[in-house]
Amino acid sequence: MSAPLVRSDQGVTVIGGGAVLAGELRDALTAAPLLVAADSGADQALELGHRPDWVIGDMDSIGDAARRAMPADRVVEVAEQDSTDFAKCLSRIEAPFVIAVGFAGLRLDHTLAALTTMVQDGFPRVILLASNDIVFVAPEELRLPLTAGVRVSLFPMGPARGQSEGLNWPIDGIEFAPGGRVGTSNVATGPVRLRIEGKMLVMLPRDCLDVVLQALTEQP
Repeated sequence: MSAPLVRSDQGVTVIGGGAVLAGELRDALTAAPLLVAADSGADQALELGHRPDWVIGDMDSIGDAARRAMPADRVVEVAEQDSTDFAKCLSRIEAPFVIAVGFAGLRLDHTLAALTTMVQDGFPRVILLASNDIVFVAPEELRLPLTAGVRVSLFPMGPARGQSEGLNWPIDGIEFAPGGRVGTSNVATGPVRLRIEGKMLVMLPRDCLDVVLQALTEQP
């Protein structure tokens, strides 16, 4: 694991080269004002009117104009090819949480790689914004003050199990696995409490971002 380069007592936004709407980046920066671009994410950030504080990656896809727009000491080239640009960024960030934009919506392989990166140990907590959803790794215990009818999807990234309160279909006693049982399209009946063993992704509608931020930042 690399030594932290980007340190913040607030959240950090990481932007990639996938689909990003101006509103998505604005929402992310409101909650996590420090902006780190993963390689060609710098081009996207500049097109949306924001110069990144840092650019980190193998620099195989950043545009010449974006390179020229950045101070040389804020462009960190990491030549190794054993990790994605997203992982290169996360390994160099020390912050309470990261909001990731631009890692979903254009290429499925990049989205899957980002989700796989999120469940690796040693990285900050990540909330990934997609066009209609937010995705994050469930901590061991999570309380979400949701209203009845909100979609709650659970997707295991390995063997996982848990207990739930406030779900229409409780998860108690279920053995989850990527090639077996998954928990898509469950529904909240009110406030939700989860206890999770293993690596489990939680997927909620985009308008739950503030609720999730509060819940995750209250975690130790």
